Parts: sequence; structure tokens; C-alpha cells
Amino acid sequence: MPHTPTRVTRDVPEAVRALSSLSRIDYADRSTLRTEVVATPEQWARAMFGDVPSPAEQVIWRGVLGFRLSTGRSPATVGGWRIGGRGADWIRLETTSRSLSADMLVQTGSGAVAWTTCLRFDRLPGRALWAPASAVHRRLVPGVLRAAAARLDARAGAGRARELPALLPLGRPATQHPRRGDRHQAPGHDRRPRPARQQPLQADERPLPLLHGSPDLPLD
Repeated sequence: MPHTPTRVTRDVPEAVRALSSLSRIDYADRSTLRTEVVATPEQWARAMFGDVPSPAEQVIWRGVLGFRLSTGRSPATVGGWRIGGRGADWIRLETTSRSLSADMLVQTGSGAVAWTTCLRFDRLPGRALWAPASAVHRRLVPGVLRAAAARLDARAGAGRARELPALLPLGRPATQHPRRGDRHQAPGHDRRPRPARQQPLQADERPLPLLHGSPDLPLD
């Protein structure tokens, strides 16, 4: 299935910017992938960034940019980023450093998924750090989207395969092989033991209790 991401653009619609938690947005970019893969925004985000940050993400996000990341698996985090908000077709991931505040928005709908990054430079080092990192970020974004789509598509395909029933080849009816010991048994001869004939109760006898722990019923 082809996946065609658009180039990363700095032209982010105001309606998308409004989903950010930042009081001021000093940098924003956005990339959209046209795809037939159907998944929730959180499923897309986890396919993109993982449940915990990868070694490469640790180097870039924590080592270079100084972002504070969670290291354990949690339903409240994605890739070490805190889930700060969500809607029916979007999810927002948040984190901060000493000089930066960041949001990542993942949106789905209309046969596409979009990834938007918003930053606020809280101190001068933040702008200086992001200037070279932004070029690497924009180069990596399309590949991250394509890889996430392939990952989700593979999971969906595996799920469909598990749901398919085991079908016999056409034109070959199922045959029932005789059990061992029955191969030379005469037709119509049933060798299974028959249940013993129940004897009538005597005048001074009571019926046995019911199985599975049911209480014995008193007799009148």
C-alpha cells in the first residue's frame, strides 16, 4: 500500500495551533501522510514514537534538547512524552526542558494522518539548540510517518490472518479416519459399553444426591 507524505511545512493552520497547550508558539511545522490505514490517534502516536523512548530518541530529545522524558511504560505517556490532551481525532504529547516547551500533535481523519510540532523558546539557549536540530527533525519526519503506517498495516494484516477459518481445498471433502481398534470392526457393531440398567428403588431407599454439589432434596 503506497504512503505519500507531504513535505514538512511551516504553514500550520490556526485551527491546529489552537490545539497546542503553549501560550505562545515560536516554531511550528506539520507533515501529512495520505494512507488507508485506520487507527486511533494514540495508536498512530505509539507506532511513531513507541511506548518508551528509543536510544536514538533519548540522544536527540534528552541529550541534545534536554527534554524531560519518562522512561517507564505507562498509559499516560507515549515515547516518554506526557499525554496532555486528546479528542476524537487528535492527541497531544507534551514535554519541557530548561529552555524549551514542546507539543507534538497527531491528528487522523479523511484518509490521512498529520504530525504537528510546536515549540516555545523559554530562554535564549532554546532557540540556539533548535536551529540545527530543526533541520534534522524535518528530514526525519516523513520517514517516521511511513514507518508507522507500515507497522500499523502489518499489525492489521496479522489480525485479519488470525480471523480467517482453516478451509479445506476445493473438491476434497473432509474424511473421517477410523480410530485405532475400530478399523476391523463389523459395520453396525457398536463396541462402546452400554450404561447399566437402573434398578428400581426399594421401599426404604432414597435417591442419590444430584451432581455438582446440588443438595439432596427431602422426601415427603
